[in-house]
Amino acid sequence: MSIKLALLKSGENVIADIKELVSEEKVCGYLFNNPHLVDYRIPVVLKEENKSSRDLEVGLSPWILFSEETNVPVKSDWIVTIVEPVEAVKKIYEEKVNEQSSQTDSSDEQRNLIE
Repeated sequence: MSIKLALLKSGENVIADIKELVSEEKVCGYLFNNPHLVDYRIPVVLKEENKSSRDLEVGLSPWILFSEETNVPVKSDWIVTIVEPVEAVKKIYEEKVNEQSSQTDSSDEQRNLIE
């Protein structure tokens, strides 16, 4: 599995098992397997001390909510960049995809990340 995080022209962050679609030795697009939209927010917490750690709340939801498709082709001109996700987000994604393959519950999952 090649789990990557793609930033799209639309501004969406999509995590998926991403493979290149090649035609005549040229990348013409990408195949996103089990794509999920990565959403985050910074929770409001009152603290007495100002600490340097960052708290993020990360949520994953199916990228195209009302589709049964698990493989979604994406044209290469819609990709701004593809990067390696941070380990914590990658782990959340793997757990969610493994959970979905063992059951058909598609509820959103939220986790807190502390770096």
